[in-house]
Amino acid sequence: MNYKIGIIGNRDAVLGFMALGFSVHEVSSVSEATKELHSMARSQEYGVIFLTEDYAEKMEEETAKYRDLPLPAIISIPAPGGSSGYGMNNLRQAVERAVGADILFKNNESAQTENEERK
Repeated sequence: MNYKIGIIGNRDAVLGFMALGFSVHEVSSVSEATKELHSMARSQEYGVIFLTEDYAEKMEEETAKYRDLPLPAIISIPAPGGSSGYGMNNLRQAVERAVGADILFKNNESAQTENEERK
């Protein structure tokens, strides 16, 4: 089966993804984003749903319902104003759950700590 890739966020964040063939879901509130997320997940048409961090942070309880399911993968991406770090933190936690260790960011943290100690 071919799955769709969807994105949920405000107009500025999502319109550009239409050119990439994503299924774009423009929302203007957390309640709208929550409704879209559940509708998309229930449809079983989506393999990946991108959700902008500004909404994802406020919808953590809702996105957690899908965390251990194989599909859809719900991935936080930065909002137009920039990243809050929420998406990277979720990625780190997912990797730790999957492999039992922080294999993606361990070296970055060591280098950052060394740089801070030199100051």
